[in-house]
Amino acid sequence: MTQQFSQVEIESALEAARAQIRQNWGWFLALGIVFVLAGIAAIAFPLLSTIAAKVALGWIFMVGGVLMIIHAFSAPRWSGFLFGLLIGILYLIAGGWLAFFPFTGIITLTLLLAALFLAEGVLEVIMAFRVRPHEGWMWLLLSGLIAVAVGILIGMNLPSSATWAIGLLVGINLLSTGISFIALALTGRRDSGVPATA
Repeated sequence: MTQQFSQVEIESALEAARAQIRQNWGWFLALGIVFVLAGIAAIAFPLLSTIAAKVALGWIFMVGGVLMIIHAFSAPRWSGFLFGLLIGILYLIAGGWLAFFPFTGIITLTLLLAALFLAEGVLEVIMAFRVRPHEGWMWLLLSGLIAVAVGILIGMNLPSSATWAIGLLVGINLLSTGISFIALALTGRRDSGVPATA
């Protein structure tokens, strides 16, 4: 009985995912095109995209550090005030180092990106199996497998290829993600057009 109830819940969740794709296929298509264009640019200029990724990560860390410091001072009597303040300062220093010294720390960024791609790939594979009955799920699975492969390749090519491999592999990952979103969007568009013509 519990297994049947779970199957009903799964089918309901899958239908909700299909409905979201059908209703928002235009956004999926636009996002896919943006990812494809960004992937092509990253492949064409790998060193530039490596530096851009490093600087962007630095700014994210700095913003996070500033927010942590503000939070620490907004609750100075909190027992974790000192730790919150120290973590915020650490994020701020690490972010400044990544953002303002673009040619240093590329190997550190390489390790971070390898971990990111591995995590993203695993999540995309899981997502592909969750929407599996939906046509186009294989593209999502392929994108996830490519992301896992990218993460492994980034880690294996250290340190000699860090200056160009990151940008190239980021581009490949963006391209595959964009293609998977476009495939889902086109399937959703076709499915949404069926009831209208019937």
